[in-house]
Amino acid sequence: MRFTKRLACSAAFLFLASASFSQTPPAKPQSSATPAAKTAKPAASSYDRALLKPALLKDRAPETFQVKFVTTRGDFTVTVMRAWAPLGADRFYNLVKHHYFDGNRVFRVLPNFVAQFGISPYPPVNTAWSKATIKDDPVVQKNTRATLTFAKTAAPHTRTTEIFINLKDNPSLDAQGFAPFGVIEGKGINIVEMFYDQYGDSAGLDQEAMMKGGEKYIAEKWPKLDTIKSASLIGAATPAKPASKPATKPAKPSGSL
Repeated sequence: MRFTKRLACSAAFLFLASASFSQTPPAKPQSSATPAAKTAKPAASSYDRALLKPALLKDRAPETFQVKFVTTRGDFTVTVMRAWAPLGADRFYNLVKHHYFDGNRVFRVLPNFVAQFGISPYPPVNTAWSKATIKDDPVVQKNTRATLTFAKTAAPHTRTTEIFINLKDNPSLDAQGFAPFGVIEGKGINIVEMFYDQYGDSAGLDQEAMMKGGEKYIAEKWPKLDTIKSASLIGAATPAKPASKPATKPAKPSGSL
């Protein structure tokens, strides 16, 4: 699941080499100061063993639900609208339900573009999900600031576990098939904008090694990356409208998805 695959592209924002914006493709992938040690090496027994069997995690998500993210920069809440992207919403719901995102590092942060996460701190979990792709959803919601979208490669049906948050309106991603499924409530996007971004695309391009080495590798190679301490379901939500206007001046994208 890497960014989905190559983060590459620049104006195409597709990239993700296999792990980036999207998540590692099924075959060979074509991806402020912060505390030095944000998370300790996860214990091998601390993840939900159900995560080792992706094929069994197929619950249908509620038409609307909320997820609370607790991070090293603060907390924010995401409202998911299943009507925006049913398959993406269902995948996100199942991952959150089994605490897949707990301990994830926000490994790719490009100011005025996107912030990406979705690589588990546990190598066995990454291996289990590397080929657990879902089909694409039609794009019915625009990639506006504060919306969440699964990363993918240029190939069809390559979404797995990697997700990016739009830090500005990114209309170019709409035509490329990136279908948003949720939006950050209120001023929560301000928390996301504080995530450590000084590694640029360097850390993002190292997704394959991150998946294989997990948190132990990430803590040694990219220690300043912020961490999602937990992502938990908090109940139903009322429909929310994504913020369309950036609070700060949008700048030219510094990378691609």
